[in-house]
Amino acid sequence: MESSSCCSSMAAGLPQESFLQRTLERLPSTQSLKLTAEEAAPVAVVAVQRYLSEPTEGQQLDSYSYDVTITDGVWRAKCFLHPSLNHLVHRNTLRTGTDVSVRQCSFVYNERRLGHGYICVEKVEGSAETSTLLPRINNPSSLPMLVKHGMERSAVLQSDVPLQVSRKHYLSLWNNDDPEGDMWISGSASPDPVLDVSKVTLLSSLESSFRVSWKPLPLLVKIIHKSRLRYYGKFGLKIDYPYQTYFEVADQSGTMSLVLWNELCPEYYLRMNVGAVLYLQNYTLKQSYSNRSRPQMDHHRMKHFTSIEICLNPRNPAADITVVSPKSVLPQWGLPEVSYQFTTRSELEKISNGSACDVIGLVTFVGRVERVRSKGSKAPEKYWTYRWVHSVDGTSDRPFILELFSSSQPEIFNQICPMTYLVCTQMRVCQAEGSLPYLTSSCETEIFITGYHKGQPYVSDPRVKSFIQWTKTLKDNVVLQKTAVGGHYCYPPPPRRFSQSATYTSGQVPLVAVSDLKRELESLQYREHKKLAIQGEITAIRYTNYPKKVSNEPKNYSSDTHKDPADCLMSPSSDRSKANTRKRTNQFSKAVPSLNCASTPAKRLKYKNTKEGEEQEEEESASAYEEVQHEQQECQDSAAPSWESSSWSKQREEISEHLHHGGLHQDSVSRRFTFDEKSTLLRWSNLQPTRWTPQAAADAPPHTPCPGHYQLTILGINKQIAVDAAFLPVVRSDDPRAVGLSRDPHDNSMLSCLSSGFLCPLDSTAGDGELTPWESEEIVATARGLENTHVVCVLELCQLGGDKVEILIDKVYKVMDVTLD
Repeated sequence: MESSSCCSSMAAGLPQESFLQRTLERLPSTQSLKLTAEEAAPVAVVAVQRYLSEPTEGQQLDSYSYDVTITDGVWRAKCFLHPSLNHLVHRNTLRTGTDVSVRQCSFVYNERRLGHGYICVEKVEGSAETSTLLPRINNPSSLPMLVKHGMERSAVLQSDVPLQVSRKHYLSLWNNDDPEGDMWISGSASPDPVLDVSKVTLLSSLESSFRVSWKPLPLLVKIIHKSRLRYYGKFGLKIDYPYQTYFEVADQSGTMSLVLWNELCPEYYLRMNVGAVLYLQNYTLKQSYSNRSRPQMDHHRMKHFTSIEICLNPRNPAADITVVSPKSVLPQWGLPEVSYQFTTRSELEKISNGSACDVIGLVTFVGRVERVRSKGSKAPEKYWTYRWVHSVDGTSDRPFILELFSSSQPEIFNQICPMTYLVCTQMRVCQAEGSLPYLTSSCETEIFITGYHKGQPYVSDPRVKSFIQWTKTLKDNVVLQKTAVGGHYCYPPPPRRFSQSATYTSGQVPLVAVSDLKRELESLQYREHKKLAIQGEITAIRYTNYPKKVSNEPKNYSSDTHKDPADCLMSPSSDRSKANTRKRTNQFSKAVPSLNCASTPAKRLKYKNTKEGEEQEEEESASAYEEVQHEQQECQDSAAPSWESSSWSKQREEISEHLHHGGLHQDSVSRRFTFDEKSTLLRWSNLQPTRWTPQAAADAPPHTPCPGHYQLTILGINKQIAVDAAFLPVVRSDDPRAVGLSRDPHDNSMLSCLSSGFLCPLDSTAGDGELTPWESEEIVATARGLENTHVVCVLELCQLGGDKVEILIDKVYKVMDVTLD
């Protein structure tokens, strides 16, 4: 067979005919292979891996590159994604667990290295929401890797490293803080060597030795604080593993900072934990870096040596690090105990803004994981990942409100769920004006949940023991009724008055032009969250209880026809936009014009369904249900409570553009936690994983009933662009969003609801939190008070993946409620 000269025969006993194998055999004869729809059999995406791009001549399309591993059920192939298709990953359109059809690809040789090359995917076409191929594969990682003949000995092609050989490791898919890949070593080291502690020196003696020619004596110290990882890679930096992390270590004389550099981070970071004892040799000293954050350590009651820090380097000299096993630590070494400063919820209001504390609580609410772009960072761009959590400790009827950023502990961060015991260290207090205080992560924050507490130094703390005693008085079925997972959540609520100062201050919501809002929507990446404000007037309102419907039309993506995926979600300008608007006007005689429907075909990957039998019937049944639901929506929308301003019918003929993103999605609404759905709810609220696992296909995404909400149209102050947004008022007191709201009574007019964010009074009885038809009609009837009213609307934006963009109204201010500084 020709395959014997074109690709490796590593799959002994497996059928050699496969789509991937046939494609690899054809690639040498052409510069770029184009495949017809009949030739391009679906392949499943099993991994999407990210790393810093190699510098290239000309324009740099993206800061990062992506390797995509696909399978046809016989072989796996790790392919390079053409940079012009990176936007598919940015929007989570191309993701693990789905099927795609490769319509164009090429084979790229490394001209500077013998025996190295890879397939480059240049054009893909989507198929279905979930893969039909993967459920038939027990373990995709057990399938052989397809490698071109003659390249079988390439370590790069067989290892967990990037295809671009100048990069030595992968990054976490959605942030730069989390360890990613096989190179991160965990677990205990080899048995302890014999330690000569007779010559160890104390930290107190190091300051006098700095800048003096000396041979460093061994150090014997205990870790009392640990920071998250810092990745400092950038173009042109000739360091293979650009990582740094720092620790605070202590001995009987005091504390000092210790910095771990570069490739020592993958080797030691997961083993150097708080409470661990280190025996250090061949370290260096340098002057402390003053601009980094530091943990608050006054509670340790020890002297802090802050002028210098200990550096552990992989070379020049190579540091000698021994992590001493706990059983080998001797009391006569005199190392201090790790101490904490646990704070109860009842004490939180008394703690000053910016102070650090440790907390323990029972989790009642876990928000979805979101991302925020790091401010001020130059290329390569960086994102932080975070989630909001509520926990209770029995000392107050109010929960801890926790803003948890990634702490380089992904295995814990992704497993936070209601009913678990959560410990957070070195949290910073944020006193919010007019609202309850909340706690936010610091660089030194660590988090621990049930299953990870054993062996932690805090387990013997009196306040931890007191908390555990309190939890023994609880009944699971009672607590479960007060839990929630996922959905939109943002804290703290906007202030009573909107302020705009000449210079930007932290926490100030930027006021942007509506044309800038369009650009912001186009630039959003997967689960990226932004808060913006716009000026204008509300011209139309409709009450509905159906989620936004997203089109599933097929779409091709190629390297030579690259276009920003958000373009298709924007209503075209000028004549085409006006024609669409007139069509929507004719559709409803009284209701607001189709605020809940996308105006143009979506960019979602459309998958071919190759399932047979029962699976085919289930998918067709689900599709039929969605069609029926949408038809019901259209019928009910025409009779739904609605209002539009007297001038809107004329104004919408004159606008240049109407942005139709606004709508409530399934992912916008939190749902009750149950133990039976735990794994499903965790996957739903977490970010898309970098690798597909069989467990990910076990459960369908949870179906969340869409609550009643309002669809609004906001016309920009210059009456050129309109934007749709959804308003979901807080109706029930057990809604996680109700925590911290100022519940001043109001008249339940449309404007007062938009200003306060809730329906007065909040319902405290069991139910689904829906407004009655009478209530929704009564509220919409008061919308006439918005006629020609100049307002400032605070909007929450979040890209939910694919075509789903969430635009929610957080608060509406009348101009008289605006302050200019």
